[in-house]
Amino acid sequence: MQVRPISPERLADLLADRVTALPGSGQRWLRVAVDGAAAARPGALADALVEPLRLRGRPALRVSAADFLRPASVRLEYGRHDPDAFHDLWLDDGALTREVLDPLEPGGSGRVLPSLRDPATDRATRAPYTTMPPGGVLLLDGPLLLGRWLPLELTVHLALTPAALARRTPPDEQWTLPAFARYEAETTPAETADLTVRVDDPRHPALVERP
Repeated sequence: MQVRPISPERLADLLADRVTALPGSGQRWLRVAVDGAAAARPGALADALVEPLRLRGRPALRVSAADFLRPASVRLEYGRHDPDAFHDLWLDDGALTREVLDPLEPGGSGRVLPSLRDPATDRATRAPYTTMPPGGVLLLDGPLLLGRWLPLELTVHLALTPAALARRTPPDEQWTLPAFARYEAETTPAETADLTVRVDDPRHPALVERP
């Protein structure tokens, strides 16, 4: 295994090239996930991919896992600060699959719901459905996405050392750290993902190259 420093701009271009090199790119929809704790800023990387993909003729749609959480009555059944509930129960992976990922299967409708529930108000966003154009790329970001059998063509994991994760996680979210420790132990995301990027310093990412 080698770790190669890379600029944020070059990283976005490299990932866009990797997406457009996937089998069927340009003829079918592609589903790409950027997995990482909020401290790793997966949403920022997913956002940064939109323009490079557009320049390569691949329109992109951004979806965040934060907009597909289960109702608060389910998420908070064991309290507001239960790390196991955060790991197991917060993401409504069934709705995410049904409303976003399955419609982009070959022969699917391409009709995607970009958001389901506002996590702040716990109410439906009432977002309208959007139809992905041919060759479009779905860019999904969020934490704890791997190991859930989500149908995806490419997965990118943003890795932080435990010390960096603790340092960059706000005090009111420190209770989530055991959930990420469990994720590392049970899912081993750096090995599960198609690509892993170390982001202890977000200004200086490093691409992990496996043999």
